[in-house]
Amino acid sequence: MHYIRLIFRILVGGLFIFSGLIKVNDPVGTAIKLEEYFEVFSSDFSPFFHHFIPYALPLAVLLCVLEVTLGVALLIGYRIRLTLSLLLAMIVFFTFLTFYSAYFNKVTDCGCFGDAIKLTPWQSFIKDVILLAMIFTLVLSWNSWKNTANALQSVVVLASVAVTAGLAYYAVEHLPFIDFRPYKIGNHLPTLMRPQEPCRYIYIMEKEGKQVRLREYPTDPSYKLLQMVAENEAACKPKILDYSIWDSQGNDVTQSTFEGNKLIVIIRDVKKVPLEVFPAINRLITGLERQVQALAFTASSQREFEQFSRKVRLEIPYYFADGTVLKTIMRSDPGIWLMKNGTVVGKWHYNDIPQASTVLTLLK
Repeated sequence: MHYIRLIFRILVGGLFIFSGLIKVNDPVGTAIKLEEYFEVFSSDFSPFFHHFIPYALPLAVLLCVLEVTLGVALLIGYRIRLTLSLLLAMIVFFTFLTFYSAYFNKVTDCGCFGDAIKLTPWQSFIKDVILLAMIFTLVLSWNSWKNTANALQSVVVLASVAVTAGLAYYAVEHLPFIDFRPYKIGNHLPTLMRPQEPCRYIYIMEKEGKQVRLREYPTDPSYKLLQMVAENEAACKPKILDYSIWDSQGNDVTQSTFEGNKLIVIIRDVKKVPLEVFPAINRLITGLERQVQALAFTASSQREFEQFSRKVRLEIPYYFADGTVLKTIMRSDPGIWLMKNGTVVGKWHYNDIPQASTVLTLLK
């Protein structure tokens, strides 16, 4: 039994550290996921949850830091009773969230491992149930562990708090260290918008009261189709399904965004962006004149954007996109996105607006 508890301790601690570090890589993405949950709870339980939406980002950072710190504390045996109590409370809460999402089909991706590892709602729930069982087993036997808090342990725990918080702060003020999304540097978007290979289907049919699975659709009319399942769904479904850009008249201009060199200023919500960064953005656009076409993508209304562009003197063509797509493309608002013939060659947070020479070097 001692070895089983030790294995559980290592697995739980390691998984919480891994999960926390994945979230630390992209706290803004975790905040977006929290906002989804708050919206669902607002409509399903109480409008009170809307009050949490403005605090989604600090809550996301707190969650990242807490996961890593508790994982470290469990591994080194720091204040084991307090650590296990907090872990138990967290996993009970997570298990409720994932069950609610899975059973009622509310949030289709829990964001447990960010964009690095995608789990279905039921996979997330099963994962949390297994973790709950392991943590509960450790709680039942915590008297067998030394409940210590010596100086070295305290230093390790404090260091994990400081390092995790520092990494989260850097990721928020710049961009994720590792981009797991389909719009990352190096990806050719038109390719990702096409299936990687033709779909191969399994046809689940019924004949004479019996179910059969066929790889080819039968010509025999006595077969009744029950279900058609893609055998290679991951490969036959495009990785990018929602990239769509349109102009003020509603015309689709998606394909034109892949032509030539494009410097795209992503401005999701003109009411929330910091105005002080636009002089630097305008200088960049001026420095690239005649060599790179500058565009703006926004999820704001036409009237809002035109008023805003006059205010900040952003004199470039603008187009519209879904706000969720823009959040996926760029974790910064505003942000700079550079494409060459549909291939992403650069992405910058508004705190890291590049020089024109840097942009031109990337386009060579």
